[in-house]
Amino acid sequence: MSKRKLVVLTGAGMSAESGISTFRDSGGLWEQYKIEEVATPEGFAANPELVLEFYNKRREQLDSVEPNLGHKGLAELENNFDVHIITQNIDNLHERAGSTNILHLHGELTKVRSTKHPELVYEIGTKPIKIGDKCEKGAQLRPHIVWFGEQVPAMEQAAEIVSQADIFVVIGSSLNVYPAASLVAYAPQTSPKYIIDPKDVDIPFGLSFYAIQKTAEEGVSKLIQLLKK
Repeated sequence: MSKRKLVVLTGAGMSAESGISTFRDSGGLWEQYKIEEVATPEGFAANPELVLEFYNKRREQLDSVEPNLGHKGLAELENNFDVHIITQNIDNLHERAGSTNILHLHGELTKVRSTKHPELVYEIGTKPIKIGDKCEKGAQLRPHIVWFGEQVPAMEQAAEIVSQADIFVVIGSSLNVYPAASLVAYAPQTSPKYIIDPKDVDIPFGLSFYAIQKTAEEGVSKLIQLLKK
């Protein structure tokens, strides 16, 4: 008998308990940097050094954090379900926790790509990149991140995955960043839907979700209990 397909959309709240700085919360990264300066193509064109330094710091931070019990719980669910994680996060904590099917909507911090040949993508781990670091065709490297104002190339694939969900779960996402938030509309009407977040989340499109008002760690533990039933 095939395993049921469990599709999980994760946002910043998933990694917050691991110590990853979030953009939206008080004291988050937005307050230290202007979004236009570090997370847009225009910002990179205007001051590439600042943008590279910003992502170098984010990459360096990965060396000091670990996957939390929420990440590990999702990885363990692969024993009983066909788990597919679609994440808005650019960290590698799902991978490090042992999850095997992960689609990064907004890019990956541990990768860089060519500014002129976007198909040239390189794994660099947590190493810094600097002005003058180039791809094999001689173009400057940039973070492999989907910046504001850029297309989200994985959206079509993500929508297809969500449309096949037997169970759909949202963890730690405010559901107000589009197009990612629109993925909830693709979940089959008959599939059970859960949302894990300590705050009230306005769910778009008038959809009905079972709310688990807990942090990612506690919420995933509760989800596992519910799914066992």
